[in-house]
Formats: sequence, C-alpha cells, structure tokens
Amino acid sequence: MTITNSNRKQTQTPAKPPVIRNTLLERTFKIGERGSTVKREIRGGVVTFFTMAYIVVLNPLILGGFSPDAAPVDVAGNFLPAAAVGAATGLAAGVMTIAFGIFANLPFGLAAGLGINSFLAVSVIGDVTWPEAMGLVLINGIVIVIFGLTGARTAIFRAIPKDLKAAITVGIGLFITFIGFVDSGFVTRTPAGPPVQLGNDGSISSLPTVIFVIGVVVMGGLVARKVQGGLLIGIIATTVLAVIAEKVLRIGASSEANPGGWHLNVPELSGHLFSIPDFSIIGQFDPFGAFSRIGPLAATMLVFTLVFTNFFDAMGTMTGLAKSAKLSNKDGTFPRLKSAFVIEGAGAIFGGMTSTSSNTVYVDSAAGIGEGARTGLASVVTGTLFLGAMFLTPLTSVVPIEVAASALVVVGTMMAGQIRAINFKRFSSGMPAFLTLVTMPLTYSIANGIGVGFVSWVLINTLAGRGAKIHPLMWVVSAGFLVYFARGPISLIMGA
Repeated sequence: MTITNSNRKQTQTPAKPPVIRNTLLERTFKIGERGSTVKREIRGGVVTFFTMAYIVVLNPLILGGFSPDAAPVDVAGNFLPAAAVGAATGLAAGVMTIAFGIFANLPFGLAAGLGINSFLAVSVIGDVTWPEAMGLVLINGIVIVIFGLTGARTAIFRAIPKDLKAAITVGIGLFITFIGFVDSGFVTRTPAGPPVQLGNDGSISSLPTVIFVIGVVVMGGLVARKVQGGLLIGIIATTVLAVIAEKVLRIGASSEANPGGWHLNVPELSGHLFSIPDFSIIGQFDPFGAFSRIGPLAATMLVFTLVFTNFFDAMGTMTGLAKSAKLSNKDGTFPRLKSAFVIEGAGAIFGGMTSTSSNTVYVDSAAGIGEGARTGLASVVTGTLFLGAMFLTPLTSVVPIEVAASALVVVGTMMAGQIRAINFKRFSSGMPAFLTLVTMPLTYSIANGIGVGFVSWVLINTLAGRGAKIHPLMWVVSAGFLVYFARGPISLIMGA
C-alpha cells in the first residue's frame, strides 16, 4: 500500500476531533492525538476480534478434548475438557487484552499463543501433568515480567539494528500471509516432492478455499479503494457467502474422507447461540511439581525454551505491529514500551493460572490496525468481545478460518511494504535481514527468524570487519540463541 508524503503528514498530525477533546476517552487513550477517532477504534477492535476469534475454537482442540481418546493426555492420564478450555481461553484473552489496552494504550490483542500451546500439548505433558505444565508457563511469565520491570527487555530491543527491525516487520507480514495460505487450504503439504503445493493435488478444488480467494480479492479491492471499514465489510460479506454456501451445499468439516471441507469451524447458524462458561480448570496449576517430577535440570530447560519463544516472539510481533500502526520512533521504539513488555509477560502468568497456555500479543492484530486502530481503545473493544465470546461460543464459530485468513493475507501485504527500509546495498545488513524475513514463514516461527537474524548479523558483520560497531547485547542475545537452537543436543548431553 503506497502512501504519499502528503497523506503521511495528514495521518500523523491531524487536527484533534472536537467531539472527543478533553473527554475521559481522549485523556486515557489520546485518540485525537494519534490521528484516530472513536468510530475507527471501535471498528478496528471488532476486526481484530474477528481475525483472532478462531483461538476460542482452536485452543480447545490443541490443549483439550471431549474424552481421553480424543485429547492430549498427561503423564497421570488426565486431560483438559474442551468446553472448559474454550471458556478459559475467552476469559484470559478478554482480561489481558483489556489490560493491555488500558495500561499500554496500544491496539494489540492478546490470547493463548499457538506456538507455546502446541509445544505443551506435544512435547511437555508426556512427562508432567497439566497443572505442572501450566506451572512452568507461569514461571516463564514471571521471568519475562522481571525482564520488563528491570529494563532488560527494553535494552535488548534498543540494541537491535534498524535493518533487523524492518526485516522483522516484513518477516511477520510474510509469516501471517503464509498462515493465511495454510489455514485456508490455499497451500497444503505434499507426501513427497516439494514441501507444499497449491491447494489439493496442485489445484484449487475446494469451495472453502475459493471463498478464501474471493475474500482476498474483495478485501484487497476495498482497501485499494480506501473504503473505510473495508476489512470489516469484507469479513462480514465473505462470512455471509460462506454461510449461504454451507446451507445450500452442505460442505461439512474437513477430514480424510472430506478433504474439501472447512478447515476449522463450519460456518452455520445453529439454534443454540448461548452457552454457560465452564471455569473448572481455572486455578489448576502447580509451579514446582515439574521440578520434582522430572528434575531441576530438565524443568529448567523447558522454562528456558518457553522464555526464549515467548520473549522474542512477542518482541518481534510488537515491533511489526507498532511499525504498521505508524507508532514507531526512528529507533523502532514505541509509546509505553516498558508497560507493553510487562503486561505481555503478565499474560503468560495469567495464561498459566487459567490453564490456557501463555497469552501473548497476536500478529492478527494487524488486521485491526489496517482498519485504522491506533490506540488501546481498540484493544478494550477486542477484549470485551472476547469476554462475550465465553457465552457466545457457537456464534463466534460462525466466521470460518478461511475468512479470517483472507484478512491476514491483505494485512501481510501492507506490512511487507517495510522492506524498502532495509539497506540491501550493504550486504552485511542485507543478508541478515533477508535471512530474518524468510526464516519466519519457512519455519513457522517469529522467534526462529529473530534468532537467525541476530546470529547471522553478529557473525557476518564481524567477518566484514564491523565487529566493533555491534552492540554488546547483540553478542549476549546471539549466544543465548545458539543455546536455544542447540537445546535438544544440550539436553541429551546433560542428561535432561
């Protein structure tokens, strides 16, 4: 999306809307000061919710189930009930997103992090119980909060070169685009040959994927025409189309027998739109049980993995989102940086306490930012809707993942425009930046992309004779990433 200098100036320094001057909302969120309006913030908050709402459906599928035969079972043979995980997911996302909006005043939504919840379900609970696993998540959050309060996280953020910060933004844009492609079935894995292919068997043959493509075109066209609320209009219109298609054709959910079905939730209006939340798993955590069950060394390595993933995933996401919202300073910092880091760390603590996994900033917030959100008021709107989703889970699941994926692709395009800020003429800057932005989508991890960028920046610039210009913290963090990347062999060697 090209922005002329005159438009940029108008966006950054508009006159304060008189209708919000000296009001409580203006004093709290500085809406007019950031060139936004209450209507735009509300619209952006709604869009962010709809692009994140899938987590209320997906998190129970990852962490829980309806029986021991259809859920991740811990070392004691216990599982998390899907209904309870769904209710707790909505509660945690709502509380933390509202808190982030009020105290950090940024339009970022928080919810259970997909990378960490998958790590817990696949790699952790085979050795510990669910309460013990959530205790490790809580300890991870405490460590991150300490980093935020002491300023260590801010210092690391300031040490990152501007080319790497721009590459992180571009990489996230590519990453969320790839997420959209995968979630919609636009690309799929192949049993042999290339890692991925177009659609099923190299062609787009499923109607849900066709609706995803229609969504991309409709939303992209509305944004190109600068239609206010283009993303929200596109989400609603494409969802209506999906509901009609399901009603008429009975496409059904995707499965081995029905590979052309909807990939997460079927867009249909059921007769029951209201449900009573089940809070039975809230408070079921044990901070110290894992240390006695698997030993201090093994438990510490798990905490180390959680901290590194959580710490840099969130840092990279916030960097990209702040740039996308045009809230970044020249050095890449943004308003209330320390508060944002502390509240995000608190999300991990609250996630452990509610048995929902670490709650972190969602890159999907870029959709609301693309709709014009610039302040924490949008987050308050998003969080309020998440609290409502606890009671309206059936209604939340009406928006199919294919529609949310369309919005991610459009927003990914916007974020990729930051590539012009990378100095590719200097190879010692260009190559680490390039490795950063390609590693994120190819490894499906923001943290991996940042780690590869850090390590390659230090090594390449040292070999290029620019080692004296590298910030000392870059060396420290790069060493930490080397341990992170080699944590598997290190654990084996140390007997963890």
